[in-house]
Amino acid sequence: MGLPELSGLNLHSKWPAGPLNLITDVPGVKVGQVTLKDPVQDINTGVTVVLPHEGNIFRDKVMAGASIINGFGKSIGLIQLKELGTIETPIVMTNTLSIGTAFTSLTKYMLKQNPDIGVKTGTVNCLVTECNDGRLNDIRGLHIEEKHIIEAIVDAGTKFAEGAVGAGTGMCCLGLKGGIGSASRIIKADGKKYTVGALVMSNFGGAGNLVIGGKHYDTKEAGKDQGSIIILIATDLPLSERQLNRVSKRATIALARTGSYCGNGSGDIAIAFTTANRVPHYSKRKILEYKMFDDDSIDLVFESTVEAVEEAVISSLWHADSITGIRGKQAMGLQDFLKGSINEDDK
Repeated sequence: MGLPELSGLNLHSKWPAGPLNLITDVPGVKVGQVTLKDPVQDINTGVTVVLPHEGNIFRDKVMAGASIINGFGKSIGLIQLKELGTIETPIVMTNTLSIGTAFTSLTKYMLKQNPDIGVKTGTVNCLVTECNDGRLNDIRGLHIEEKHIIEAIVDAGTKFAEGAVGAGTGMCCLGLKGGIGSASRIIKADGKKYTVGALVMSNFGGAGNLVIGGKHYDTKEAGKDQGSIIILIATDLPLSERQLNRVSKRATIALARTGSYCGNGSGDIAIAFTTANRVPHYSKRKILEYKMFDDDSIDLVFESTVEAVEEAVISSLWHADSITGIRGKQAMGLQDFLKGSINEDDK
């Protein structure tokens, strides 16, 4: 976790990282995870949940935007997010065939927290995202249960593990072991410090395409650019939903920097939200006032976002251990791969 561990990989960093170098450096943001691993049953899967703030998210929504970079995916809740520009539930990450279970569990959680849903007001737009971990996990076994989503929400805090944990347990990325990765950047605006944080579930890219700090790494195996990545970007900067859509699009640049060309079979989705602009579910006022960033100055937000997302992707690889999954499929962690590369260079 953090720049010191990754410094040897020559990642460019113009902006300093936050104290944890995690998405939770954005005040109020929390992350919880449940990891399911059973080598006998070939289980390598899990759940990762991001809470945009510590309060009632349904009653106090956060402004948000999203970019469907390549839409080969089965996520739930993106249509309303794009239409209204808000997030009103925790954000769940899991495997592709478990989104129904996650949706049901998250819905029950929201109903329990908000007795007015479906009675005095409308329904709730639960946000569930996914990647396919079937290369390493018995995805047909449907091992994610409703209780695991609740456990992840209850577990949420500011410190969390990266790599082959939570929803990233069974993910593969760029020919290596993928998973959960995170990073943050601190920027200044009008004399005040703000944070841009990123969290990814990396499962994209063809083997042999890995690029770190501008250097290409040959993973000895050619392959299509396929799979998926879910990218979450959080900030305490006052941005409008239009600006958050623009920020989410910049995640594409980070993917390109790490070796992706967003292939035909890749589900690449970026979601950005701000904790600074809250939208009340109930309001006595018809006109609400919000702050936004000056568009002529927003390049520093774009640049810091690209840095954070790029490092989050590399961090997901760096912290992932090598594993053997279902049908004997192996995925090597980045650290083990680099040791092998160094040994080959020494011959």
